[in-house]
This record gives sequence, C-alpha cells and structure tokens, in this order.
Amino acid sequence: MIDRYRWIRTGLALVLLSATFAFAAQAGDPPAVPEGAPEAVVEKFHVALLGIMRDAEQLGFEGRCERLSDAMDSLFDTAFMAEKSVGRYWKTATPEERERLITTFQQFSVSNYAGNFDGYDGETFETLDVVDSTHGTKLVRTRLLAGDGEIVQLNYRLRPVDGSWKIIDVYLNGTVSELALRRSEYSSLIKREGFDSLLVALNEKIATLATEGAPADQSP
Repeated sequence: MIDRYRWIRTGLALVLLSATFAFAAQAGDPPAVPEGAPEAVVEKFHVALLGIMRDAEQLGFEGRCERLSDAMDSLFDTAFMAEKSVGRYWKTATPEERERLITTFQQFSVSNYAGNFDGYDGETFETLDVVDSTHGTKLVRTRLLAGDGEIVQLNYRLRPVDGSWKIIDVYLNGTVSELALRRSEYSSLIKREGFDSLLVALNEKIATLATEGAPADQSP
C-alpha cells in the first residue's frame, strides 16, 4: 500500500482522506449540519471515500472509479476546476478542446482518488469550522488524524453553483492550493508542447493508475 501522506506533505496531488467527522472539540454532541451546507458537502465526499477505502479490494480500481464518479459529479465543480487549471489558455482553446479537457480532467480526478485510496488504515477526520472567503466562497477547514498520530491540515474551498455548494479547490497542509499547482503544471506543459499534449499526458496518467494503482503525485 502506498504512503498516502507523502503526497499530502509535498503538495503535489489532489488530497482528500476519508474517515469520521466531528466539529472542533466541544462538550456534548456537535450541532446538526444543515443539508447542503458547505461542510456537509465535504463530509459527503469523505463518506464516499471511506466507503471505497473499506471496500477497496472487493471493488477493484474500476469499481472505486464508478462509485466515486457519482459523488464527484454532485460535489465537485470539475468544469470550473478544469477551466482554472489551464489559466489563460482556456480563452484560446476551441470549444472542442474545452469539452475534451473537462471530460479528461474529470476522469483523471476520479482515477487519482481511486488509485490512491486502495485500503483503510483507521484514519479519522475532523471538520473544524467554516469561514467566509474571497469572491463569495466558503472555506471548510479540516484536519486529518492519521493512524500513527500524524496530524495534517486540509482545507476545502467551495463556491455556490445553482443553489448548492461545490468543492473547487483543496489546500494541502492548509495553505498550498491544489488548483494553483495544477495551473502551474498544466500551463507550463501547454506552453512547451501545445494543448493536446496535456490531454495526452492526463490520459497516460489515467492508464497508469488503472494498470498499476500508482500514486498520482507526479506532474502529468
């Protein structure tokens, strides 16, 4: 099984780990989270991840992808993330290139989680609080409590989309924007080799994850 926390510490991949949830330490039970609230969205995704981790061997890679795809479709704004991941190159991309990027980005995101979360080692996750952020977004602050006692802060940015909240970014170690990392990597590749090269690289990484279950902590 891979070292799940290595790529959290280095800040080179999408990062979310699953487990049980609680608000910051308080006496008694935590208050109920309203349906559709930003923290509820994050916790729903954690529940989905926990499920595939517990059932990882039975599901296999394809089964994990199938189960995660439904969750990510409803909880992530992957079209927005795909657009922002290529920065200024989105404006010059053709409609067909944009459509292909969104589809490939969605597939890669699902495959990344399915390839990495291939077992359960007793992780726990706490939702600490929710704060207002820029441009009408919300930041859900959480921390991962690893089985070995390591604590890693993970924050999620969400924006309102058609009356609901959706995840658009993950901050590794609490401060490193996953979306900003993607934008740096992808824009550099497009500048060197063209738009199609990014799509090829992402598809190659998807194939690697499917055949080897390798961690996606390398730039495509």
